[in-house]
Amino acid sequence: TNYIKGDPYNWPYDGNLSPSNTCLIIIDMQVDFCSPGGYVDKMGYELLTRGPIEPIKKVLAKCRQLGYHVIHTREGHLPDLSDCPPNKLWRSKQIGAEIGSEGPCGRILVRGEPGWEIIPELQPVDGEIIIDKPGKGSFVGTSLDLILRTKGIRNIIFTGVTTDVCVHTTMRVANDMGYECLLLEDCCAATDPENHRAAIQMVKMQGGVFGSTATSEDVLKAL
Repeated sequence: TNYIKGDPYNWPYDGNLSPSNTCLIIIDMQVDFCSPGGYVDKMGYELLTRGPIEPIKKVLAKCRQLGYHVIHTREGHLPDLSDCPPNKLWRSKQIGAEIGSEGPCGRILVRGEPGWEIIPELQPVDGEIIIDKPGKGSFVGTSLDLILRTKGIRNIIFTGVTTDVCVHTTMRVANDMGYECLLLEDCCAATDPENHRAAIQMVKMQGGVFGSTATSEDVLKAL
């Protein structure tokens, strides 16, 4: 058995941790969410989303070295916006960052545009799967569940942005589907620090209602 030191419990719950059954998922570390001129920047938020880059880099390097599965996700819409719900489009327009409009990084949140690409620091390598998703969660409208089950993955280590939206949505659904989930606190960030803290606290309730939490250091020590 092998555990990562976690809060509120050491993870995974049964110590069944190996490169074959465990994946690192890096959620939406895209130019639109992490870089000047992107979607988050256009909405007027401070780019706290850059904070997790270095910790994720360290965990990613270790996972690659040891042969753990690595999956990246990107949020974005088809160029004709046919997969963008009208209420989402309306909301983005209200806050001054209309999806599909031209920005410094190309059309905002549109697949194939510079802003939609994963940031240079965390570029996928050959063999790493990229999940393109139209919404906040990584399961709706994607083949993520099929890929995980086909590869025999049951443990998921969560990193990326934002803690309270895309990461949390994906983690909650994964937990309901029976996956064993670990959120790395320093490898995630939100546009509001209080939301980040609250999102982490929510995971720890009821003895780990959505899974457990740890830090990048905990993972590097255990692996």
